[in-house]
Amino acid sequence: MKAKSEKKGGKKALKIILIVLLVLVLLAAGYIAYVLIAYHRIGNQDLAVKDNVEAVMEEGQEYKLFSWNIGFGAYTKDYDFFMDGGTQSWASSKDGLITNMNAISALAASSGADIYFLQEVDIDSTRTYHVDEREYFYEALNGMASVFAQNYDSPFLMYPLTQPHGASRSGLLTLSSFMMSDAKRIEFPVEEALTKLLDLDRCYSKAYVALSSGRKLVIYDFHLSAYTSDGVIATTQLKMLLEDMKKEFEAGNYCIAGGDFNKDLLGKSYEIFGVEPLEGSWCKPVEFELFEESGMVLIAPDVDAPVPTCRNPDKAYEKGQFVVTVDGFIVSPNVEASAKVFVENEDDWFLYSDHNPLLMTFTLLPAND
Repeated sequence: MKAKSEKKGGKKALKIILIVLLVLVLLAAGYIAYVLIAYHRIGNQDLAVKDNVEAVMEEGQEYKLFSWNIGFGAYTKDYDFFMDGGTQSWASSKDGLITNMNAISALAASSGADIYFLQEVDIDSTRTYHVDEREYFYEALNGMASVFAQNYDSPFLMYPLTQPHGASRSGLLTLSSFMMSDAKRIEFPVEEALTKLLDLDRCYSKAYVALSSGRKLVIYDFHLSAYTSDGVIATTQLKMLLEDMKKEFEAGNYCIAGGDFNKDLLGKSYEIFGVEPLEGSWCKPVEFELFEESGMVLIAPDVDAPVPTCRNPDKAYEKGQFVVTVDGFIVSPNVEASAKVFVENEDDWFLYSDHNPLLMTFTLLPAND
């Protein structure tokens, strides 16, 4: 009797285990189906200009342009990120996020720039406690016109299991002291493999800034792909951007693009900064010949005494960690420009983001006609 009872109990336990396993498999399959079905691309869009202004630019005058990937406001010096080998997936706390966003927006405003290109600005994400980070820039840069292009609309990501990254909505924020018109969101191609689920919905924003001469300055805010299989798609995206700029230049306009290339703009940053090279597809050397072919000009910061613009957030920042220059600008030949990292003290590098902010001075060269 005892043997039969034990045998019966063993079968019951096995049945329970199999049911639990089946439920887990069904839940996993259901979640995978949800992510695949929920995945979508935002597409090309006309963008509204918020709080537009009447001022126009002048040829021959020097202006300043500020660009910064703010790392969704989470990357203080002690922050690491799970997709880069770290452990964290959210900003440390809502209060910490708000403190950091106040500092980020104040530093941006202190540059006194005429135009701002900002990347990774969250508007309603789990990782940033559903804080609309645009509001900090609207307040700090009050009186400027702005355009927002969303480039991330992710379903709820359950990884990492200890603190799921959740759903994310984020994008590119452009602000200008001068009138903007005909603003558009233009979709970049992305990889078709499942790696697309780890990437943003890449795009660039494009807007026209009026000049007193009747010509126009075309401004582009962008963020190229990072988490891909081989890094090739970022080159395809860059080619597309350069082709757009070339057409606008040939039409008689001035062009300025700026943002995060996710490409090594110095070719071998690791040698320049004395760090070990980083394995993987991220931040491969930029293809310099693309600029020669298009006629556009790459403006990397601090060319005479290079300063890194980005750190690998696999751990808290420390000297000797992998750093690289991936942020910069592209201008048409009728724009004279130079750029630098907008933090002079090395102790302040990566204080509020995994990227250092940039400041470019530029002049629109008067036309001969």
